[in-house]
Order: sequence, then C-alpha cells, then structure tokens
Amino acid sequence: MANIVIDENACVGCALCVNMCPDRFEMDEGGIAKVKNGTCDCDLAEVATQCPVDAITIQ
Repeated sequence: MANIVIDENACVGCALCVNMCPDRFEMDEGGIAKVKNGTCDCDLAEVATQCPVDAITIQ
C-alpha cells in the first residue's frame, strides 16, 4: 500500500484530492486535506500531480 503524505502547511483546501478520490481523502474541520484509512481504485499518482500546490507526496 502506498504511503500518502500531505503537507498541511502547503495545503490550501481546494479539495481537488477529495473530489478525485473521496475514498482516500477528506477535509478536516480547518479545511485541510487528510488521508483516510483504507484502499481505493484511484490513481494516487495522478491525484498528487493534480494538486495545485504540490502538497501530496506518494511514497
């Protein structure tokens, strides 16, 4: 399973990751993206590439 890291200082809360992959991402109360546990069929590399501020890293 891929290790997904979100740079909370870089995240601007656009929710693009949530829209692209709601099974793995969610927004917290402060409007910052968080990783949810579980699996998905999403292309996580594509989600990371689409983040406008490069806040998502897939390891």
